[in-house]
Amino acid sequence: MYAARIIGNVVCTQKDERMSGLKMHVVQPVNLITFEDEGKPAVAIDAVGAGDLEIVLVVGGSSARLTELTQNKPVDATIMAIVDYVDIEGKNVFSKHKKEI
Repeated sequence: MYAARIIGNVVCTQKDERMSGLKMHVVQPVNLITFEDEGKPAVAIDAVGAGDLEIVLVVGGSSARLTELTQNKPVDATIMAIVDYVDIEGKNVFSKHKKEI
């Protein structure tokens, strides 16, 4: 499982019929302490209704097929949570609702 920021969407008009109705996002992995980009972007199925620029948790491999939405589907990455906040060693390093100045 890794943290990522949603940076885009993927639309495919021709795809395996088992993928019909699934929303696909481009996710950029981020460092969980600094929230700076880390690694290569990937495409992930959205199982939780995440939106642009949100920080999410992504699972890959066989775990990506364990959500109700993706069970028995040909997926390798699934967004399975939207991050509200992250505390590290008692310090808040991320809050979805924190106003940026």
